[in-house]
Amino acid sequence: MNAIHVNNYPLHKIINIRQVVEYTGLSRLTIYEIINPKTKYYDASFPKQVNLTTSRVGWVASEINDWIQVKISQR
Repeated sequence: MNAIHVNNYPLHKIINIRQVVEYTGLSRLTIYEIINPKTKYYDASFPKQVNLTTSRVGWVASEINDWIQVKISQR
């Protein structure tokens, strides 16, 4: 599995859930629990989804990278 490097993306590249999973190391389920305010894993600091169509969402790659950098700085 190749790592995703956000620096290879244009500033506002939209990435899909599979790429978010690969880049963060979190599972798809965990990501959806993090963004759901009804779960105990909710994290309001996680980047908001971008609605691309009625059935597709994505995330801004640079925002995912910023979230990871904050997590690193908190350790």
